[in-house]
Order: sequence, then C-alpha cells, then structure tokens
Amino acid sequence: MHNGVSSFNHFIHELSVDSDTSSLDYSSGEDDSDGISTPPSPLSQSSLRSWASLPTNYESHWTDWITFIVWWVLLPARILLWLPLYLLRLLGTRNSRMSPMSPGRYQHSSRPYFSKAIPGKEHDVPNRTTDKRRGVIEDLQLGIEIFIETIFDFFHKAAHLLLSPSETFGIVLSWFSSSSHSSKGNYGDASDDEIVQTAILGDSDSSPTERRTTTSLYNTDTRTCQDVITELGYPYEAIRVVTSDGYGLLLERIPRRDARKAVYLQHGVMDSSMGWVSNGVVGSPAFAAYDQGYDVFLGNFRGLVSRDHVNKNISSKDFWRYSINEHATEDIPAMIKKIHEIKTSELKLYQPTMEEVVNEEQPYKLCVISHSLGGAAVLMYVITRKIEEKPHRLSRLILLSPAGFHDDSNMCFTLMEYTFLLLGPVLSRIVPAFYIPTKFFRMLLNKLARDFHNYPAVGGLVQTLMSYVVGGDSSNWVGVMGLPHYNMNDMPGISFRVAQHLAQIKHSGKFKMFDYGSSSANMEVYGSPEPLDLGEFYGLIDVPVDLVAGKKDKVIRPSMVRKHYRVMRDSGVDVSYNEFEYAHLDFTFSHREELLAYVMSRLLLVEPTPTQTNHKKGMKLKKKMETGKPHL
Repeated sequence: MHNGVSSFNHFIHELSVDSDTSSLDYSSGEDDSDGISTPPSPLSQSSLRSWASLPTNYESHWTDWITFIVWWVLLPARILLWLPLYLLRLLGTRNSRMSPMSPGRYQHSSRPYFSKAIPGKEHDVPNRTTDKRRGVIEDLQLGIEIFIETIFDFFHKAAHLLLSPSETFGIVLSWFSSSSHSSKGNYGDASDDEIVQTAILGDSDSSPTERRTTTSLYNTDTRTCQDVITELGYPYEAIRVVTSDGYGLLLERIPRRDARKAVYLQHGVMDSSMGWVSNGVVGSPAFAAYDQGYDVFLGNFRGLVSRDHVNKNISSKDFWRYSINEHATEDIPAMIKKIHEIKTSELKLYQPTMEEVVNEEQPYKLCVISHSLGGAAVLMYVITRKIEEKPHRLSRLILLSPAGFHDDSNMCFTLMEYTFLLLGPVLSRIVPAFYIPTKFFRMLLNKLARDFHNYPAVGGLVQTLMSYVVGGDSSNWVGVMGLPHYNMNDMPGISFRVAQHLAQIKHSGKFKMFDYGSSSANMEVYGSPEPLDLGEFYGLIDVPVDLVAGKKDKVIRPSMVRKHYRVMRDSGVDVSYNEFEYAHLDFTFSHREELLAYVMSRLLLVEPTPTQTNHKKGMKLKKKMETGKPHL
C-alpha cells in the first residue's frame, strides 16, 4: 500500500461545506492586478500524507475499553479471520510498502513516491507523466487495504494489551493524567505545508528558491493556467476585468511589454484559457505566439461556478441570465478595452519618444485567435461595434471552427434543439445553467477522468460513447475531462440562455442574436421585432478573416464553416478558408504542428503599424539633424 491516505477517509467531514462554492475567489482581488496566488501543486510530495502525521485519536480511549470487553466474544471470529487477513496483507505488500499501523510505530519515509510513468498523450498537461493523483478505483483499493489493516491492527493491539497487564494498567492511569492526555493530543501533529525547492527557467538567479505548498486533501489536480505557464518558465500576469454589468473576468497574460504586436485568444463553450496552454511549450498556441514575439492575452468568458460578480449576494438565477449576446457585447469589449489601456500605457513607458514622432491612437496591432463559441462571439463583437460606430481595435481574425451556423448537424443536436425550444420557458426556471453543482461530484469527475487515463479499456469505452453522443466526433473527450480546470473548487459552466441561443440559431438556419421571445422585448433591445441577422451585416467586417475547419469535426461541420466563408465572400470581406484533418477539440487540446504553423503564418501577415515605421523614420531624421548641427 502506498505511503498515503485515501481521500475518501476525509470526505464525510467535508460534506457539510460541500454545497455552495459561490464564495470561492477564482481571481485575484480587485487591488491585486499583478498575479494570483499559486494553488497547491498536485505534484508535491505532500499530496500523499503519512499516517505518522495523524493525531493519536487513532488510539482513543474507547478502543481500549472495547478491547477488554469484546476480546473473548470475538476470539472465534479472530481465529477464523486470521488466515485470510494475513494472506490479503501479504498480497497488498507485493505492490507497495506496508502502511504505518499506529502513530510512532514507523517513521515517515522521506523517500519520494513516483507513480508509474504513463506514455504521454496529446491532451496531457505538462509534467503529467509524474502525476501522483489517484482515481476512484485506486481510492477504493486503498480504502479496502486500510480497512483490512485497521481490523488486523485492532486485534493485534487487543492481544498485546491482554498479554501485557502492566502496560494496560499504565494506559488506564494515563487517562486520569491531564498532562499525559495533553501530550498525546499534540503528538503527531504535522503541518500540511511543505517547503519545496523551486526554480523558474529564465531567471537571472538560477538558484532554487523556497515555495510553501499546501497538500491537496483529496489528491486531485487543481492547477490553474498560471501554474502551467510559470512551471514552463514563462512570465505570467493576471488581470481582473469588470464588465459594465458587474461580472468579474480573469484576463491572463504572457507579457511581452515592449511588443507592438499582441494576440488575444478566446476559448469556446465549457472551456477556459487552460485550453491554449495545455499541450506544453511545443504544441500550445499561446506559447507559440509568445515565442514569435507577441504579447499574449488569454481571455476567459463569464460562467465559472465560483460566480465572480461585484454583487456578492447575486442569486444563481440572476448570475446565469446571459446569452451569447453578453459574451460579445460585454465580456469581449471589457477585455479588449483593458488590453488597449495596458498596451498604450506600457508602450509610452518603454518608448518615451513615441509621442514626439506620432500621435496615433493605437500604436500596436491586435489579432484574435478564437475557437468554436469564441469565434461566434468575436464576429458578433466586430459587427455590433461597427453598427455602434465604435472602434473594435482588431487587425485580423483567425477563427478555428467558429460557431454561428448549425443547421447541418446530427440527430443528437436536433433533439436538444427541440427540447430547448419547446420546454425552454419551463426549464429556464428550474435549470439556470449546466454545470456540476457540488464539490463532491466535481471531485468525482476529476478522479473518474484519472481512472479513464489509468485504465485504457474503461477510457476507450467512455471515449466511444462520447463520440456517439456528438455524432461521431473523434476528439479526445476523455483527455479533456481530465484537464485541471474541471476541479472540485471550480469549473466552467454554460448558462441555459447560451444553450437556448444556440438552439435558436440552429432552428432558424441563420446567425442571429438572442430572441427574447416577444416582439416588444426584441424591439426594446434591438429596435426591431426580430433579432438582428448578423449574416446580413458581414459587409461591415473591415479586417481580414481566416476561417479554419476540421474535416473530422462533427460538432461544427465543415459545411457550416464554409457557409461563413460564402456569406463573407459575397459581402466583400477579405476572407480565407482552410481545412485540416481534425476533430472539434483538436484545434486546442491536441498537439498539431501543421495547425500551429498555419496560424502563425496568418499572424505574420499583419503588417507593422504605421507608428513603427514613422517612429523609425523619425529617429533616423533626428540623428541626422544632430550630426549635422554645428558645434558652438
């Protein structure tokens, strides 16, 4: 048995605080815009706790009393159980060392435990090969072994006390000694914290530094995007953005502060910024863009279970009352506004002579890479900003399998479409959003995903079932379930209105804004009885657009991406179209060098800003005037 304790041993104690996660703080506080505190690393040795650190209530008084009373009663049962228990114990020691059976009996071993290295998979977050997390099956096995050891140790102690009357008498006397009781109560206390030597690549001082990490009680992966980025040696910055309707968003950044080119990456439904960094240095779009000299911004839509909002008492129903409209008209504008403020202020700081040469409003170029629902939201954002005659500040759109047209889809999505359309008024009052509501079930999903990884037969079965549900899409659904952003503390969810909005789009066959259900409501929002058909306004898009489809994508089929292309081309948009042999999630969660090369090549098509060119000419002219000036 491994030198650790099953997470299920502590589960009952946590049930009382398991139902509400609204108080969890996903992002940094309003005054902390430089970063987020690092959560405990699942790769820390302290994630496997020693029984030697448990308090001595393991030897509580009632156990000794019961030992005397039931010893002779249970003697026949002990004789019958002795042999099978002994054999099971020997069987357990074949795979691991014996667990300490009582405090003080064995010392805590400092030898680190490394799980068997599992061959790397495309969806694995970096350092997954030394992951020591356990799944549900392993927890059950560990719990059974601990239970057997506990029963055996109980009878062993009873026999020892029976054969040692003097020691038994001393224990009885110790009950009446307050000093002895106090020392026993403090015995074995150990901090859950552990000092870990760490060093980040690229630091000027490469000597290891001490970082205090906290053990993960449930042995689950709770790493964040920040952990993945910093573990790989890249710089990181977290920025809290508040929308005009009060939602708190986490805008993450791999900063290159003096860069005049920036890229903003926006995830899709039930996803987060983790998708852009989950394939490590070589296979992640975020790292590839940074290595090409870009200042990288990772956006996160509203919709986390932690419910970050300026109104801390907001109800679940009110929090989840939003559609794709709010993603496009609230979330993206707030994040791009923050990006613009940061870039303009930093470029003035790093290049003080910039204002002397030119007075351009935007001295940088900002490109967008988006996936799935993020692509639909970006298109809606650009069109609505043009209608409102406001700047969108974007230079190029790279849309990976964008949502927007869904009339060509499988039977499962058609069934969901009619369910939302027919039962929407009733379901919206009962189910405001779709997510896993309690910490226990989120922990269970995290552990089941680990089981799917450790047991390929089980994982293959789940993968096959998931593929059938989404019409045969061959994405690595099991791998995605195991990503750290689906953890017991938080996870991305999808509001009922977002799902209903997608059903409306599919039913109408048009890329439309949300239909509020009545002409009067639509008139109040849009100024017309019907929601805006965004396809009719594609001619307002004034930046190049690159559309990318997956031939194996059964969620958003290539025919639907080609529909975007035809409407844009007929509207006079500078648009390109390309297809790859990918499924829907392969665009973010799989290592695809061909796709990365294509995306980077499209980014490089963005020409330098006029500010750059004018600035260089101005500096040359200034030097020439200085050299030609007569000396006095």
